[in-house]
Amino acid sequence: MGNQEIQEKVKVTFFSTQVYDKQFFTACNQGFGFELEYYDTHLGPHIAGIVQQSQAVCVFVNDKLDARVVKTLARNGVKIIALRCAGFNNVDLAACKELGIKVCRVPAYSPEAVAEHAVAMIMTLNRKTHKAYNRVREQNFSLNGLLGFDLHGKTIGVLGTGNIGQAFCKIMLGFGCKVMAFDLIADKRLEAIGVTYHPLTDIFSQADVISLHCPLNEQTKHIINADSIQMMKKGVMLINTSRGGLLDTAAAIQGLKSAQIGYLGIDVYEQEEKLFFKDLSGDIIQDDQIQRLMSFPNVLVTAHQAFFTAEALQQIAFTTLSNIAALANGQPVVNKAAILV
Repeated sequence: MGNQEIQEKVKVTFFSTQVYDKQFFTACNQGFGFELEYYDTHLGPHIAGIVQQSQAVCVFVNDKLDARVVKTLARNGVKIIALRCAGFNNVDLAACKELGIKVCRVPAYSPEAVAEHAVAMIMTLNRKTHKAYNRVREQNFSLNGLLGFDLHGKTIGVLGTGNIGQAFCKIMLGFGCKVMAFDLIADKRLEAIGVTYHPLTDIFSQADVISLHCPLNEQTKHIINADSIQMMKKGVMLINTSRGGLLDTAAAIQGLKSAQIGYLGIDVYEQEEKLFFKDLSGDIIQDDQIQRLMSFPNVLVTAHQAFFTAEALQQIAFTTLSNIAALANGQPVVNKAAILV
């Protein structure tokens, strides 16, 4: 698809653009021939009117496409909204449908990238390699305070067994863990290799480590809350590399203070659009909750980094531009799951 000629020169306007976005999309575009326009700012009501003569906009997780923004885009001639991510909770799909705007996404891009990052967070929190690194650089070779536990034989709870959840389950089985999963539909292939499916309450009460790999919607918002945290084992490890809204941050802080939560690793955060993908090292951060989280010695925060591998970025760029090319020319996309409206 990438080498086919575009029937008509299509202009694509990008928002929330980072240096690496420009690098990978510009390289991939050599096979498509789109006109690409990049903006560093996120898309919202404040900037939507700047889109002129673009048939498509390309957006990321923290861009806000509510009904007002969608109407502005439609009025300015936008026909396609392309998400360069899997999640789409930030787009008013009903408004897009009403105004005749097609919406596409990248349903799968190197699921191993996110799954492996979740495992990296587990290993870092457990074996405290980040602390050991700093200690040794200061010539402190003491092991006090670095005690971990064997992952082998532990029970891992997995919430959501889509592509990323599947990859994560397979890795944890390789560690010799017992893997308990929750999803609306059990995956027979995972069951065949040893994953067992259970109600949420069973996972909350039995798992030593719980990793979130489900989408954010009305049913899953704050699936980790004060009540569910109280059901968990004392000292449970929680990992979230999916969406910030799955975790009630205030409840997690209380769980950490009471030691009900023994370890917390988050690559996503409810209010991340004000923080992540920016260098705020010279600023005073006004978000008290993230500051409180980062004050705990048993909390690890990464800034939406889980997807960030060369393989994933190449796949994201190719799939996104392929989706736009197909929709612009009235052709079917390769993966039907990519089309939302």
